[in-house]
Amino acid sequence: MRLLTLLTFLLLPITVHAACEGRDLRPGMTPETRSELQKALADVPFPEGNHWIATKGDTVLHLIGTMHTFDARMEPVVERLTPVLSQADAFYFEVTQDEMSAFEQGLAKDLSPVMITSGPTLIDLMAEEDWAVLSGALAERGIPSWMAAKMRPWFLSMMLGIPPCLMQDPDAKYGMDARLTDFAVAHDIPQHSLEQVEDLMAIFNSHPLEEQIQSLVRFSGAMQGSADEVTTMANAYIEESHAEIIQLARLQGLELSGLSPEEFNAEWDRFEQQLLIQRNANWMRHILEIEDQTVVIAVGAGHLSDTYGLLNQLQQAGYSLTRAPF
Repeated sequence: MRLLTLLTFLLLPITVHAACEGRDLRPGMTPETRSELQKALADVPFPEGNHWIATKGDTVLHLIGTMHTFDARMEPVVERLTPVLSQADAFYFEVTQDEMSAFEQGLAKDLSPVMITSGPTLIDLMAEEDWAVLSGALAERGIPSWMAAKMRPWFLSMMLGIPPCLMQDPDAKYGMDARLTDFAVAHDIPQHSLEQVEDLMAIFNSHPLEEQIQSLVRFSGAMQGSADEVTTMANAYIEESHAEIIQLARLQGLELSGLSPEEFNAEWDRFEQQLLIQRNANWMRHILEIEDQTVVIAVGAGHLSDTYGLLNQLQQAGYSLTRAPF
């Protein structure tokens, strides 16, 4: 997610390092895993396509699925999309760069949205063996124990999903969102946010700290990202297979978590509810207010598919959808 990626780069030191060079995990899947993946994808609405056009009367929405981290293959995509992008009346992002910058300035005065600023730290609130495992994984990502102990559990969960090689890559945050932001600025096209940073922080902080810690401990084994996972995600993104990215992450997470299917599914459902379902519902209220314009809606590709996805919700709202070149 773009916001969490930006927060990570904001709060942590960045050093020059080679980009992630992993292998695509999909060719090595067992027949059983491949069968499970195909089964999971079978009933997912709109599982593919990074560029869709939704039309209703004189309203034209170009939905562009994005990936928030760097990949050189994005450059020709932007070039191919230029005729479409240049005709837009406005761009809608998850959060615009201007609003993100304003939030960053606010963090300089108040870190409470992402940090525990008073009371016991995670060292005090977690079992010693759990903290040892967690702090070791975070140390590999350049996060010292004293800093990690003061971070909110949901924020640590997200950072565990970013592999060390990506966190140390100075180009990592120049993903499709950043490229489209640069395009909008260069062409003097207005930009709008689909959500406020403060509202997103409220979603993540809505659960009690103790509950967040319990979730972090139970789910941490499934969260730790690797170079192979980054490569797999990037390749699937370029292939426009965004539902496959999510479903493969779910299957791999179950395998790595050490949890029973029931325990894992409960944690996954909570993750999905916060990161996708609730946010998509909030975004749709803004999207449905757009009338008689041609706009670009650029959001993480994972927000497009499934019953809760933006594409399915737009179709249910009476829009005609057409997959377009990407």
